[in-house]
Amino acid sequence: MFKNLDFFRLNDQLPGDIARRKAAGDLEGAARLIKARLAEDTQPELAPRLRAELLRLELLPTDYVFTREEAIARVKAEWPEFTGERFDALVDDGRIDWRYIHGEPRFHDRFLESLRLYPKLAPGLTPEEQDNEERDRVLARMRAEGGLTARITIRASVKPAAGVTGSRCQAWLPLPAACPQQSEIEILDATPGGVPAPEDAPQRTIWWPESDTREFFVTYRYLHRADYIDPLTIAPDPEQPDFDTGEEEPHIVFTPYLRALTARVTYGIQDPVQKAKAIYDYITGNVDYRFQPDYLQLESIAHQCAVELRGDCGVMALLFVTMCRIAKIPAKWQSGLAARPGSTGCHDWAMFYIAPHGWLWADCSFGSSARRQGEEERRHHYFGNLDPWRMVANSEFYVPLTPADPEWRADPYDNQRGEMIVDGKGLSSGLLEAEQELVEFTLL
Repeated sequence: MFKNLDFFRLNDQLPGDIARRKAAGDLEGAARLIKARLAEDTQPELAPRLRAELLRLELLPTDYVFTREEAIARVKAEWPEFTGERFDALVDDGRIDWRYIHGEPRFHDRFLESLRLYPKLAPGLTPEEQDNEERDRVLARMRAEGGLTARITIRASVKPAAGVTGSRCQAWLPLPAACPQQSEIEILDATPGGVPAPEDAPQRTIWWPESDTREFFVTYRYLHRADYIDPLTIAPDPEQPDFDTGEEEPHIVFTPYLRALTARVTYGIQDPVQKAKAIYDYITGNVDYRFQPDYLQLESIAHQCAVELRGDCGVMALLFVTMCRIAKIPAKWQSGLAARPGSTGCHDWAMFYIAPHGWLWADCSFGSSARRQGEEERRHHYFGNLDPWRMVANSEFYVPLTPADPEWRADPYDNQRGEMIVDGKGLSSGLLEAEQELVEFTLL
């Protein structure tokens, strides 16, 4: 049995007594009721939803760690004039994420990082570092030359966090996948025994079977090509394809709200490029960046992003994909790393298809960031185009690894950092230590 398949049933409604206990922060009570129902085994159709919820209840406190007093104290340590009233106003404005844990509000462990992104709202905090001069030069060069190619070498590693005991380990680490942007993919070095997935695997990895090894690494090199096109110059075919236009439970779901929103945003528009641009403009103009808990904690991701107007890169990407599909524009997921000198980390974005041209890209997170910083040219760039600072590992959201991980994954939907099983137990994100080091980056 592959436990991660239980998340397919995430949109099944929880029994009311369990849902009410969770909403009130009585996680132990909710877990007790779930275990009792599973033991009765009278509702096997509900069992996958209950098992997934039991895991979520167990891990929820690791994402929401600060009491109100602790959160305020963390802000005041840097911004002494900060007040409780201002904190509550930021919470009411959706700038600080929280959940009820043990009957009281607990606040997301990265709430300060979210606040730093908006210095007008939190002027007493040190704002995020912004170094866009090089980015703007590279994007301008892309537009002038029609695209750029980079040779990129990355070393990735994963191991159990300090304190995790156990000796028998399996591991999966992302690898560059064959896709429109990448070629000449090479594995230069790796922990012995690793088995690479095929280059076209939808979430490509290198896998190590169970052994006594506790730390795993891989070093790989590839070419990444970022072409440039102004999507508004494309003359679409009268008939567009219908692949990648359907729902995919549990997060690409055409809820009534999303159908109504998409109809409003694209009202009166016939050209599919203009429809996609209207969707991109809406998301980048209205959704603000906020760091998220582990994705396994999120409900119907695209819907919630549209309702809350908050999200991170993957949340915004899923909203774009879902709205495009509702508008009959083929769209899909891509993810891996944003890999540039001095800054390498996990990142997600979207693809959309316009015949006769083919696939184009949309990075709503970078577009939202450009809007936040008043950089309209950069915001426009990320509709249709990306940049040469990428490693693409994943072309689908919520698909098995190769081979499929039978235990709970740290992220059942995406794979950017890696996964591990230690003594038969899948490690959650807080029990993993993963690193991605940019070894070489050369623009050709």
